[in-house]
Amino acid sequence: MHAIGVDIGGTKIAIGVVDEDGRILAQVRRETDPDDVASIDRAIADACVELGDQYEVGAIGVAAAGFVSADRTTVQFAPNIAWREYPLASKIAALVGPQVPVVVENDANAAGWAEFRFGAGRGASDMLMLTIGTGLGGAVVVGRELVRGRWGVAAEVGHMRVVPGGHYCGCGHEGCWEQYASGSALVRDAKAAVVAQPHLAGRLLDLAGGERKRIKGPHVTKAAQEGDALAVALLAKLGRWIGEGAASVAALLDPEVIVIGGGVAGAGDLLLTPAREGFTAQLSALGHRPVARIELAEQGNEAGMVGAADLARR
Repeated sequence: MHAIGVDIGGTKIAIGVVDEDGRILAQVRRETDPDDVASIDRAIADACVELGDQYEVGAIGVAAAGFVSADRTTVQFAPNIAWREYPLASKIAALVGPQVPVVVENDANAAGWAEFRFGAGRGASDMLMLTIGTGLGGAVVVGRELVRGRWGVAAEVGHMRVVPGGHYCGCGHEGCWEQYASGSALVRDAKAAVVAQPHLAGRLLDLAGGERKRIKGPHVTKAAQEGDALAVALLAKLGRWIGEGAASVAALLDPEVIVIGGGVAGAGDLLLTPAREGFTAQLSALGHRPVARIELAEQGNEAGMVGAADLARR
């Protein structure tokens, strides 16, 4: 059975028809206004109707960045879209028609499920997915089942407190893991390094047009790939934070594989090697237990769409 997967971003929506093997058969994109939630509903419904005219579709899965209710119908809160206790599934169903069920999933859960089923986690039984972007998203699979928790908001690993009194987080607390293991953390550290070590920051500033405030994560990755010592050190620091935090999660969940995705994962081994080193350095009972594999995600930007479709079909 084909299913439609919808991946909602801040200003764009990707909608695709996905088959049972995780292949995208067709897809379209729509521009949206994050402050006009009704327009998002209409854009999704319009695209679903368009694709439904071409393919037989049995379910619609919607990946949304936010806290999703346990029954997978409502976005309780979203940081970047004006959803507050918003019944997204029923809103879309009212426009598409009741004949096709609509299921809402957290976007990190959807991406993680795509990796578990069709990507770097396939064949495993227990997996931790870390999505390293502006923040740090997570997805947890235990015993081949996605862990949602009693109220649907499990696996928010980026908001584990790792540094008491540390950097302020957008969630309202201080010292969250995502403040040290994210693209935002990488950029913050890069800007600070330009001030503290100006004699090493020439390449980073060149890539940013000579302005410290314009430094972005891809500038750090590009400079590191060219062999720039400061950029390599910045990615190594980020990788260690990822690995050491993952070791704490492993103490609780004991995953078989840890998959790292998101924009920062484009740094490849420059991030992966220090992440693996940080993980083993902090893993409890090292030498007396198997060590989880740490791999890069394989599904890319389509992971949310593919995962949402597969979860809706199931």
